[in-house]
Order: sequence, then structure tokens, then C-alpha cells
Amino acid sequence: MQTLDWIVLSITLLFIVLYGAWKTRGSKNVEQYIKGGNETKWWTIGLSVMATQASAITFLSTPGQAFHSGMGFVQFYFGLPLAMVIICLVFIPIYHKLNVYTAYEYLESRFDLKTRTLAAILFLIQRGLAAGITIFAPAIILSAVLGWDLITLNITIGLLVIIYTVSGGTKAVSVTQKQQMAIIFSGMFIAFYLILQYLPDGITFSKALEIAGASDKMKVLDFSWNLNNRYTVWTGFLGGTFLMLSYFGTDQSQVQRYLSGKSVRESQLGLIFNGLLKVPMQFFILLVGVMVFVFYQFNASPLNFNPKAQEAVINSEFAQEYQILEKRHKEIESEKKSIILSGITETNRYKLLQLNEEDKSLKEEAKSIISKSNPKVETNDKDYVFIHFILNNLPKGLIGLLLAVILSAAMSSTASELNALASTTAIDLYKRNQNEEKSDQHYVNMSKWFTLGWGVLAILVACVANLFDNLIQLVNIIGSIFYGNVLGIFLLAFFIKFVKSNAVFIGAIITQFIIIVVWYLDWLPYLWLNLLGCVLVMLIAAIIQKFSQLKEPK
Repeated sequence: MQTLDWIVLSITLLFIVLYGAWKTRGSKNVEQYIKGGNETKWWTIGLSVMATQASAITFLSTPGQAFHSGMGFVQFYFGLPLAMVIICLVFIPIYHKLNVYTAYEYLESRFDLKTRTLAAILFLIQRGLAAGITIFAPAIILSAVLGWDLITLNITIGLLVIIYTVSGGTKAVSVTQKQQMAIIFSGMFIAFYLILQYLPDGITFSKALEIAGASDKMKVLDFSWNLNNRYTVWTGFLGGTFLMLSYFGTDQSQVQRYLSGKSVRESQLGLIFNGLLKVPMQFFILLVGVMVFVFYQFNASPLNFNPKAQEAVINSEFAQEYQILEKRHKEIESEKKSIILSGITETNRYKLLQLNEEDKSLKEEAKSIISKSNPKVETNDKDYVFIHFILNNLPKGLIGLLLAVILSAAMSSTASELNALASTTAIDLYKRNQNEEKSDQHYVNMSKWFTLGWGVLAILVACVANLFDNLIQLVNIIGSIFYGNVLGIFLLAFFIKFVKSNAVFIGAIITQFIIIVVWYLDWLPYLWLNLLGCVLVMLIAAIIQKFSQLKEPK
């Protein structure tokens, strides 16, 4: 990090915080603070919805996912456009007609208070954990790579978000997310352009795609029904659609984005805009990761991209054993470079795949040695691939910009989450259980205090969290454990009119217990938990309702 990078990074982040706080100062009532005064245009809604989902985890983990596993992860998003259409036709008209502040208000009008409270609590649990992870994800990686103090980073990111989110509420989140998305898109396009420029003479973009394809990185579609494959066309369309329906239709961090729309039409256009742009955006981010892979076919790469892991093993008794693996890794890199430069033939394609498999085995051996040298060090390096490329290859100034991209993404997602957590706590739990009338200003003040409280809690979660297999998967796993159940409750409310409140409440509790057991025992890939949870709660609630009707005297 040079002085110029620090200047670019600091100015970018300070601009976002100060602009958001200044632009949205002085919210005087609950409608302005929680729903942004219902003034938001469709393009702001679309960008805000996209920015809420595209956290720093997206820009750190997704390129690393593509580097190691190729383009197949994009199938995860195949259900998103379909989910957007369903939400536009069903969810948005109902929410706007009832003029609700949160999605869970509707459940009380359809069922009762306890069902509303249960759904709100399930949201608060999963989103509260996710808010900590969206702070922790960039912090732990930047800490490891740049040598910055992890706790200080967690606190800094959290406080920056708290400042403008407490100040301006929903409007502050929407306003700043437009600036953040502009920075994010600019940074990613510049990074992509530079990667292509850094490739050797004669290696065009089409040639780079051919090299990636020869290494089995360009396989986008998997039509297999193998449940051991996390990402297939079927998990994307079935599990993905249910996850996206749950997330965009019942998660307050997303619902709040389009509840602020000027009209039903503006909200619907915003979601359609997101549905059309999101899959290409994820495809592009994965493609950046694939191009990083191609770049490292011509340039030296570490055996493990986590610098802390490298440091731990080099200073241990296993250093010599690790260095033998490193030597073979370098030999494989040299062999692959020679094969690629000689031309991609069928014979060379087969040789490349063999060398990639051998290199993959070396990396697994390296992880084992790192774990023996220091069990506390993270061996999975997917989340470090892109940041390693940024810091070691980009020119001065652009490093600061790309770091600003990562931190802006962290701030945008965290701001949406804190805003939604505070709104749900204030409206569904605090206000609903007040016995005496309070002024609008009182609830605005309480919303601000709840935002601050959830912000502090998110920072604490970030400070005690540990890295998972892949950060982007961790957030989706947490969501999948809860989302299907909540979606099932909403679908019962919308379409299954004979099912009453007690049956839904009991069915939801039973379903949540079953889903946690299924996840813990690893019986299904996590994306299928959404479909299972949704079907289970609807089925169990319907059965309970039928039995209760049979017992009732005629």
C-alpha cells in the first residue's frame, strides 16, 4: 500500500459516509426513517437491492470460487429472475396495499401476533449473524494480507456504517448504495481490463477463454441430479428459486428496499431491473476469477494464497516438507505454461487436466501440512486469491480503488442489514407490544438506538467469527437454514386460506427443528434446504389444521 492508495481509499470511504449522512439528515417521522418517505425511484431500488445482496464476500469469494472451481457457481442464481417475477406479481401488491413497514406485519393480519413474532425472530437471528459475517469477511482477509489489526478493522468498518445508517435510516442506505455500486462496477471493470492487458502478447480474450476451457473452468451448466454437486442447473432453478423468493420476498433487508418505492410500479420495475442484471453481473465477477486463473498460468502463484498460512508453515518444523511441495508446484506451473504456449490440442488439453489434478493434490497436501504446523491458521485460500492479485499486480492508486470496492460492498450490505434489523425490532417487537401511545419522534429515536445496538452486536459477531469453507457459501448456508421455513409461512398466508394461526405456528417450529437436524447431519446440499423447509412447513401446518378440524365438534 503506497501513499496514493491510502489517499484514494480514505477519500472514497469518507465521501460515502459524509454524503449519506448529509443527504438524509433530519428524518422526523417513522415513514421517512424506515420507508424513506416512499420517494425512491425504480433505478435506485434496483441498485439498492443489488448492492444489499452483493456484499464484500461477493467480490472477495466469487473470483476465488471461479479460480478453483470454474464458472459453475453462476447456476446458483438461475432461479433469481423467476423469483423476481413472482414477487412482483404476488408480494409487492399485497405489501403496498396493506401499507406495511415490515414484511412480518402482514402475518399478523392473516394469522396472529405469535406467528408474526416468530417470523420476525427467525429473521433477526439469521440476519444478525449474517451482518457480523459481512463485516468479518473483508476484515479478516485484509488483516491477513495487509497486516492490519483484525479487531480494529472490524470496528472501523462497523462504525463507518453505523454513522450514516443511524443518521438517515432507509434513505441513507439507498442514497449511498448508488455511489457504492458506481465505485464497485468501475473497480471491477478496471481490474478485468488490466488482467487482459497483463497476459502475454498473442493471448487475446478468446485465447484466454480457450485456455480456461482446456483447464475445465468454463463449464457453466451441470444437468446432473447428483446431490453431492452443490451447483447444478436443478439446484439453481429449484433450490435457488426458493432461496431467492425467501430472501427477496420475506427478508426485511430486501423488502425494505422496495417498500420505499414511490408506487407499486416503481418497486416492480426495480426488482425486474435487478432480475435482469444480477445473473450477468455474477457471471462477470466469476469471469474475472477465471481470467485471474489464466493470468497465473503465465505468472508464478503461491501454493497457498493465504500469507498467514505460508508464514506459519515456513516458521515450523514442517518447512522442508512444504518446500518440496512448492518446488513441484513451480515445476507444474512451468510445464503448464509450455503446453499452453505450444497450442491447445486434444493431447495438450489432456495433459493440462492431468497437471491441474496433480496441482490440486499438492494444494491439499499443503493444507494438511499447514494444519499440522498451526491448527488455528485458515488453510482454505479461496477468499485470498483475488486480493493477492490486486496487491501484487495492480498499479498505485488502483490498489486503493479496489480495496475501496471491497469495503464499499461490505458497508452497503451491512447498512441494509442494520437498517432492516432495527426496523423489524422497532416495529414488530417494540412498537407492537407498547400499551400506550408514543410519538413518531419516539419511534424514530428508538429505531436509531436499535440500529446502533445491532451495529455493535454485528461488530462483536465479527470479532469472534471464524472463517468457513468459503465465506459466500457461509452466508447462503445461514440463510438456507431459515429462509425456506419463513417462505412457507408466507405462502400459506397468501394461498392456503383454510390453515389457521396455531397450525402454522406449530408447523414452523417443527420444521425449523427438522431443517437444523438435516443441515447438521449433512443429508442434503444446503440449497435444497430452502425447498425442503418451504414444503415441510406447508405440509405439516396443513396436516395439523386438518386433524384439529376433525377433533372439533360439529
